[in-house]
Amino acid sequence: MVIRKRKYESGTATAYMSRNKAIKKLQLSLPDFRRLCILKGIYPHEPKHKKKANKGSTAPKTFYFVKDIQFLSHEPILAKFRETKHFVKRLKKAIEKKNSNAVRRIRANRPKYKLDHVVKERYPTFVDALRDTDDCLSMCSLFATFPKSSKTHVEFIQLCRRLTVEFMHFVIASKSLRKVFISIKGIYYQAEFQGQTITWVTPHRVGFQGQVPDVDFKIMQIFVEFYTTLLGFINYKLYSSLNIHYPPQLALDGEKNEDDTKGKCLESEQREERLAAFTQSLQTIGSPDLDDHLIDDFPTAVSDDPDMVEKAQVEAENMKRLQSLFKGCKFFLNREVPRETLTFIIRCFGGEVSWFSSVAVGATYQETDETITHQVVDRPKMDNQYLSRYYIQPQWLFDSVNARMLLPVEDYFIGEVLPPHLSPFVDEDEGDYIPPEKQKILDKQKGVDSGVGDESEEEEDEDDEDEEEEEGEESDEEEEGEDNEDEEEEEADDDEESGEEDDGEEEEEESRSQAKKRKKSEPEVKKAKSMSVQRGRVEDVDVNAKLVRQEAEERRLAEMMIPKKKKRLYQKIMYKRKKQKQETRVLQEKREKIEKAAKQEKKKKKKTT
Repeated sequence: MVIRKRKYESGTATAYMSRNKAIKKLQLSLPDFRRLCILKGIYPHEPKHKKKANKGSTAPKTFYFVKDIQFLSHEPILAKFRETKHFVKRLKKAIEKKNSNAVRRIRANRPKYKLDHVVKERYPTFVDALRDTDDCLSMCSLFATFPKSSKTHVEFIQLCRRLTVEFMHFVIASKSLRKVFISIKGIYYQAEFQGQTITWVTPHRVGFQGQVPDVDFKIMQIFVEFYTTLLGFINYKLYSSLNIHYPPQLALDGEKNEDDTKGKCLESEQREERLAAFTQSLQTIGSPDLDDHLIDDFPTAVSDDPDMVEKAQVEAENMKRLQSLFKGCKFFLNREVPRETLTFIIRCFGGEVSWFSSVAVGATYQETDETITHQVVDRPKMDNQYLSRYYIQPQWLFDSVNARMLLPVEDYFIGEVLPPHLSPFVDEDEGDYIPPEKQKILDKQKGVDSGVGDESEEEEDEDDEDEEEEEGEESDEEEEGEDNEDEEEEEADDDEESGEEDDGEEEEEESRSQAKKRKKSEPEVKKAKSMSVQRGRVEDVDVNAKLVRQEAEERRLAEMMIPKKKKRLYQKIMYKRKKQKQETRVLQEKREKIEKAAKQEKKKKKKTT
């Protein structure tokens, strides 16, 4: 006998569960259920057949997988939630009875839970944890800037601040920072270590207003509760990989630090303030060689191919050059610049930095130090300036890091109009429009002087040419009158001498023609070149140019080997690239028109003045 299948007893109806049923099954309140789902990483899902999942009803509901709810029912945190519920009832009863001793005793025994096992469940390996560090760092950096309020607890704010400072210290020690960018949202950073790329954003240091009606701070605090546990695990593992003492401790002696922090902060905050200065290195366990951890070894699979090995060696050399970008440079920060951000960037690339000792803790040298090479200023002018240093605006540091080379400081002097701050996270494909400012930087990286972007020099040359033309026109008019008088006198003298000179010229021409005929008839005798030995020279091979030529040749051969079946697809791709090139050409023409119009306006203003 065949068993009859009944409706809504299999398939979609049994695979999903509504939120109300899940709350009843777990015996939790809605806030506790949300907290548990966030901590365990479980989110609602939209079924394909919503009517079947809702058993014929079309009412809007939130659905979860039944397997996820069964997984939550075995969570140890559930018992802590129930203990907390009982704790609240006892505390409320003691407060109503005005029993201060009972209130004090009950609050001291508040139930607490840890999230260590949750982190281990969600991230089985350390690489998995690193891949999810972007949101973790961004949230902790944001929470660290919040003020104390009823919606944000001080404990989480201080914990986020401490963990983010520890992570930034590791980035400085490992020299793993690669890109920085200033935007409206904040300052973006990108670091690379252990084969993973981590990008996070930190907000600008401006006054924060805690009253934001559209933001649920309770939900944010639940995320921060989990992220702080995760970031603590990551920091410990990263510090252990470089043999750095954790929790971090400064390498310098304590007497100098105590003198520096005396009267500037509380004794309980001295250690945290010195760590947040980023000017001192950290203590290490033993004597490790940190340079061994900066660049990974070449993989064994690549070592067989000499071309790939050569390419990897070039990348390694470029990376070493980037890590020591500011080495030998000594910076001094003015009061108005973002101190923490600039200090972090300078220290990541091997530079030294300091500021006024009255601004914050951690200053290492004064403004009068003559060995300072750059002073970062963000004001229109400076009254007292030293001739032995450059006075630059903060954008020079960001642009130099993104360009992976020290850019000319002339464009970033005090009062200068800054060049556009280009995003390093945009990678243009072949045929895409590249701004002339970025093209100029790319040419400098390759060692090519394209002359793109030298607008000021071109304008000066054009102005000089216009002035020379105006002066030349005036001088030509004066010379024309003098030349006419001289020509009339010379014509009269030439008429007298022409008769005598004609006879002598005819005889000379006959002798020249006879000599040419003799030379043609005589056989030509080649002279033997003298032998000489020159000193040999070592051939200078440009590895980058060689790799570019090699890639172009490989691409040409790959195009020749495309089979007929895929030829049509290749033609479509090339047609799309052709269209992109046309769009870039239109943008370039538009840019040229705008620049020409701007030049003409400048010329008109100069003429009127």
